[in-house]
Amino acid sequence: MMGVEHHRPQGAADGVVRRRAIGPRADLGRRGPRPRIFGDRRIAVRGGRLRPAVRDRVRRSGVTTTMRFVLTGLGNIGRTLLEVVDARADLLRERHGLELKAVGLADSSGVAVDPAGLDLRAVVALKKRGEGVARLAAVGRPGVDALALVGMVDAELLLEATPTDHHSGQPGLDLVRTALARGMHCVLASKGPLVVAYAALEAASDLSGVPGAPALRFSGAVGGALPSINLGRRDLAGGRITRVEAVLNGTTQLILGLRARGMSFAAALAEAQRIGIAEPDASLDVEGWDAACKLVILCHAVLRCPVALADVSVTGIAGVTREALRAAGANGGRMSLLAIAQALPDPSQGYRLSVGPTFLGPDHPLGRLGGDELGIVYHSDIFGRSCATSLEDGPVGSVAAMLRDVLEIAGHSKPGA
Repeated sequence: MMGVEHHRPQGAADGVVRRRAIGPRADLGRRGPRPRIFGDRRIAVRGGRLRPAVRDRVRRSGVTTTMRFVLTGLGNIGRTLLEVVDARADLLRERHGLELKAVGLADSSGVAVDPAGLDLRAVVALKKRGEGVARLAAVGRPGVDALALVGMVDAELLLEATPTDHHSGQPGLDLVRTALARGMHCVLASKGPLVVAYAALEAASDLSGVPGAPALRFSGAVGGALPSINLGRRDLAGGRITRVEAVLNGTTQLILGLRARGMSFAAALAEAQRIGIAEPDASLDVEGWDAACKLVILCHAVLRCPVALADVSVTGIAGVTREALRAAGANGGRMSLLAIAQALPDPSQGYRLSVGPTFLGPDHPLGRLGGDELGIVYHSDIFGRSCATSLEDGPVGSVAAMLRDVLEIAGHSKPGA
């Protein structure tokens, strides 16, 4: 569940305008089928699906576009992505005119390739058994790596979800470079390539402004389903952003919440790992580097400020005392690992960047976030204060953001778009 609110600056229209997305049932007051428009024709929808006769006409009319994709990385995010794509195949086809076809998959065992489309359910079942895609009969290819796969398979789209190395950006950096060079659109959940080589990837993609260049999208790399990139880059266009405050790491948010209830640091970390929020090695999270990587990406993509990870002052959560947590609760707020970009007085000097444990009082827009919530606050000269929060369940938020990016790309790629 995601909430968005926008506060107008003083002197604007009366009052406060709040917009909250409360899920697919947000228009419960509406009666009857909701019209969906194809060209200049309205088509009635029953129960969230096109009526069968109309659906068949839409399919015969050629509205559906097939987009072949390669997925690199089949951990929690990659496997969940396949589950979501399979479960929502009808919705994607009927509502968005899009069919996603997996023609190549890569994990640590090797790759699987099938130009006719891989069986997603069979792949998910295989991964849940702890096996690799190279074991798939007829289509599995042990010994072939992800880079070779991206270089040889004919596809329109790369979905990149390999583990992040924020020092080298690999293996994702070479994968994305290769895909863009081949004219493939890229949607990233991994942060490393963007932290290390944002400017080069931007120059090779549609973000450069070059007509016809392949698209590069990465909203799932910065806070899961939280629309942190879209809110800042698109919805606040035309304003000067003077300050960003963001809770972008779910592991530390949960750990600090559990510690506020009396758990020790070790017990809270173990619980976060048990329920799948924290990685087996959670050092990047608890030391603050995951949040710092996301802040660097925000600086490039939204603030248009080229920075490096070394420009961020980073403090982890291990040193937060039980007394500080108790005091935060007693004052009606909480402790969170907060990423901050503060504009310097001279706009040419850019922003002061930091990540560290911070007390957020009850009057702060992020002060009431729960242990499984993320949030971001933008302060702008003409837009005032704009906030977004997101309540997520494990990797589904990042997967939802990747799907959102795919749909944006598919919409721009259709003839006449």
